[in-house]
Amino acid sequence: MKNALDQFDKAFENRLRLQIMSVLVANESYDFNALKDLLQATDGNLASHLKALEKENYITISKSFIGRKPNTQYFASATGREAFKKHLQALENLIRQQKS
Repeated sequence: MKNALDQFDKAFENRLRLQIMSVLVANESYDFNALKDLLQATDGNLASHLKALEKENYITISKSFIGRKPNTQYFASATGREAFKKHLQALENLIRQQKS
């Protein structure tokens, strides 16, 4: 069982980071306000977890303006998609081990 736990990505140990990556992997992109509403997170909490994922190079960011309002879009990077896939596989492996 220890080996299965070693396969988990520490970046996804937090519930909100796992949710963020789930949304970004399932969708092409999401903007800050839509993520905040969907995940029912505060501005500061969401921003800190997005920054942590960006630091790992798991997400990319695109800033623009819609009219006069700033808009920040988030995308799962190829590195992030692969890391998330490996994390989910580790979860599946752990579940399979428990059934044996």
